[in-house]
Amino acid sequence: MARWAARGMRVTVLKLGSLFDGIGVFPLAAVHCGMEPVWASEIEARPISITKRHFPDMLHLGDITKISGAEIPPVDVITFGSPCQDLSQIGTRNGFAGKKSSLFYQAMRIIEEMRYATNGRYPAFCIWENVAGAFSSNDRLDFAAMLSAFTGAEVSVPPRGWAHAGMVRGGCADTAWRLLDAQYWGEPALVQRRKRVFVVADFAGQRAGEVLFKPRTVLPFSTISGPGGLSATQRGGVPVAQTGRQVPIVRPFSLRRMRTMAQVGDQKGFCASFGRGGEPFPTLLASVTAPFSFWYEGEERDGFLRVLTPLECERLMGLPENWTKYGCKNEEISDHARYRALGNSIALPCAEYVMAGIAEVMN
Repeated sequence: MARWAARGMRVTVLKLGSLFDGIGVFPLAAVHCGMEPVWASEIEARPISITKRHFPDMLHLGDITKISGAEIPPVDVITFGSPCQDLSQIGTRNGFAGKKSSLFYQAMRIIEEMRYATNGRYPAFCIWENVAGAFSSNDRLDFAAMLSAFTGAEVSVPPRGWAHAGMVRGGCADTAWRLLDAQYWGEPALVQRRKRVFVVADFAGQRAGEVLFKPRTVLPFSTISGPGGLSATQRGGVPVAQTGRQVPIVRPFSLRRMRTMAQVGDQKGFCASFGRGGEPFPTLLASVTAPFSFWYEGEERDGFLRVLTPLECERLMGLPENWTKYGCKNEEISDHARYRALGNSIALPCAEYVMAGIAEVMN
């Protein structure tokens, strides 16, 4: 399928496949950048239902271990955020030897099978996303193994460890990586500290660095999920201070910091766990619902703690509002399932930045 640009130039609509798809954030970023999501692989029922609601025409392939890259529709871009439990600093730290994070190699198998079946034409690009702990797991060897898998060349660990941005040129794919923190991307009303490493592999040229390092405009922040699941109108309103009502004070609350400071008897550190003005919210986790402190201006002693709602978590991720509220049969998704899905997901503005770079260099 192709479209025609204003000057008559024929522009191919790029196609995307999403492995370890979750709730369809990479497909959503692709749509915002003019791409077509073709298929996705996911095994958890609730995320699949959410994604089917927003992308009813996208194929769902199921278990990644049962997919043959030679038999599925070829795509220009394959994205995958393989399981992070064995790489995360709060996980097992078993690295790619762990049962879950080793599924990275299943994604690489599918990519290799597709490239062999299409004489190296598809995919042209791959995006791998994971936690910052990937830099250090298995004595830093896992990150080297990942780069070696993409480039087909032996990659050694730098003497001082992995920088937060870099590239490996040559081999099977031009490969670049960059650590992106969600608090610096997009325009959400709330921001969270969410550091994720994005790796871009270009099998068709030497454009990976251009994708990840070139400054470009961030797409407008989406707040409302319309009938098709995509963003509709922007949220508006008058600032509370102009209404004559009390001004609410919201501060991120770090439960881990509070517990640590309580154990060592650090009173100042304990008080700091209730957050400071302008401080981002802690990273959303799949296993723990994020709390925050709240009070009205001048009434700090009457403040209280409460957990973020699923809607607030969606805003922290830069997603359209109520993106996770309903499944494909209009069934309402439980709050527990929504928290879990959002904690396992990626921040949309970061995904859009990377996807926009690929769309730019390929078109």
